[in-house]
Amino acid sequence: MAAHLAELAWTEVPDRSVLVVPTGSCEQHGPHLPLDVDLRIASALAAAAAEGRHDVVVGPPLTIGASGEHQSFPGTLSIGTEALVTVVVELSRSALPPPGSGLPEPFAGVLFVNGHGGNVEAFATATARLRDEGRAVEVWHPRVPGGDSHAGRTETSLLLHLDPACVRADRLPVGSTARWREIGDVVRAEGLAAVTPNGVLGDATGATAEEGARVFEELLADLRGALARFADGVGTSPAPAPGS
Repeated sequence: MAAHLAELAWTEVPDRSVLVVPTGSCEQHGPHLPLDVDLRIASALAAAAAEGRHDVVVGPPLTIGASGEHQSFPGTLSIGTEALVTVVVELSRSALPPPGSGLPEPFAGVLFVNGHGGNVEAFATATARLRDEGRAVEVWHPRVPGGDSHAGRTETSLLLHLDPACVRADRLPVGSTARWREIGDVVRAEGLAAVTPNGVLGDATGATAEEGARVFEELLADLRGALARFADGVGTSPAPAPGS
């Protein structure tokens, strides 16, 4: 099992470990999926990637990100890019205090597992600032070649694999199937509702749990590779996991 920071006592936090922080959003995902889709996927991937590793701890997730383009849909919450930059920077500074500060230094680095495309700009800004300060921070973004953009076949298949009970199978929709290059400027200027009234970019009607399992394993393999390279780069400790 993966070690989760929130479940540990302070005396159980392994020394020189990588802190993995799932990051998602609270935003509409069509009429058939819950608002925390991005967080569910990021959290599942983070936990699976950390499983069996004694040098990795999964941190509490960042549950709300930058989702202003979804604001026209009820239930969407967003803290915006500027606030997310601040959160990522301050969280990372807390986890990685400068040498000589006299503060505990249990973590060798911080890796964010980002499940929401709207957070990319904030992460780019935050990581550049943190690296300038000499802090070891990395961000992993999922990429699904040939996948659709939002709440379509790809994400619906993933949720059918991870938690089929949360998918409203009687409401699987078809949304806008236009390419992002055709609608990106409109979405940025007017929001997603301007191009897809039901909030979906793609076609969810062909989604299957089998496809979701395949996509999940592909993403997990990529994340595991990124985590291994990052852990090797920051020099994590091979100490046993808490309770082992």
